[in-house]
Amino acid sequence: MTKADLINLISEKAGITRVKAETVVNTIFDSMVESLMKDDRIEIRGFGSFVNRKYDAYQGRNPRTGEVINVEEKKLPFFKVGKELKEDINKS
Repeated sequence: MTKADLINLISEKAGITRVKAETVVNTIFDSMVESLMKDDRIEIRGFGSFVNRKYDAYQGRNPRTGEVINVEEKKLPFFKVGKELKEDINKS
């Protein structure tokens, strides 16, 4: 499902215009991004949670040249699936 598909689905199910549905979806996603930028945890009961994971700096290699490169520390968003979603997916 793409973002456009989600907007269309919300528009149909809620009986609102596509523009209003797009505003809703964008507001939710923007809020989630802002929370992750502040290192806050996002938990959606029954669905899952988003949290930033911190990775320390390390030395890696360029796969093409074999040259050693320094990779800086970084944070990456990580999604952990919720128990109910996991169970629903495996009911098939």
